[in-house]
Amino acid sequence: MSSSAQKLLHQVMKLPAAERAALVEGLVESLDKPDLTLDALWFKEAESRIAAYRAGELEAVDAEEAFAELGQKI
Repeated sequence: MSSSAQKLLHQVMKLPAAERAALVEGLVESLDKPDLTLDALWFKEAESRIAAYRAGELEAVDAEEAFAELGQKI
């Protein structure tokens, strides 16, 4: 964290809890913006995978099997 960010954090910590919470919400909201370019790339990838599956070029894997390989449960 830069020194200016550390200084800002120190100042923010002096604010009442409700104001800090509002600030956090604003910061998170500023990071959670849709990226239309990225969304379009993912859409194109999904369409490509569906087409490959329908053409028999790509096999489906059961979700439980896929998550098991990742060591996760659904």
